[in-house]
Amino acid sequence: MGREAICACVWNGTQHNVKALLEPPELIVRGEIRRRVPFTKMKDVRADEDWLRFKFEGESVAIQLGVRMAAKWTDALLKPPPTLAKKLGITPETTVRTIGPIDDAALKTALDVALAVSNSKGDLILARVDTPAELSAALAKAASQLKSGIPIWFIYRKGPGHPLNENLVRETALATGIVDTKIAAVSAEFSALRFVKRRT
Repeated sequence: MGREAICACVWNGTQHNVKALLEPPELIVRGEIRRRVPFTKMKDVRADEDWLRFKFEGESVAIQLGVRMAAKWTDALLKPPPTLAKKLGITPETTVRTIGPIDDAALKTALDVALAVSNSKGDLILARVDTPAELSAALAKAASQLKSGIPIWFIYRKGPGHPLNENLVRETALATGIVDTKIAAVSAEFSALRFVKRRT
């Protein structure tokens, strides 16, 4: 979604000049005050002419965005976020091939939506990888399906200190002739990158 505005923010009665960013799953305020507000913790979200108003942890917040943008941000905040299954492209008609352990609760819930889960074939591949060796092994296992245009999501741990990160996943996968098309947060612990056969 990625919306931002330079604006006034009245936080619990005190006005500040800020930059406000709508970056799901949170609203970020920078400038004279700095705050991160998870969408799930906002209460009484509403548009009031120029202002987006809400309550957060008992405090009243108003951000002056102008009539149109206040209405748009309110709509975005009140709309339910897409499910992980939807973000990954899993529907009740999808057979998902899995490579590696499915050891994350959010991922298991997303797979519950699928028509079937297989360890050999599918319309979509989910590969849970922790190390460069596991990434290379998953690429090798999926090679023939990737050549036929089946997309693959590589699911790896977020944050520093892990053997794999976004750049290494991208570099390794791009070298095999597939191209990344999407990134998605899976859970607090995992991120995912989607790749598909490069168009020629």
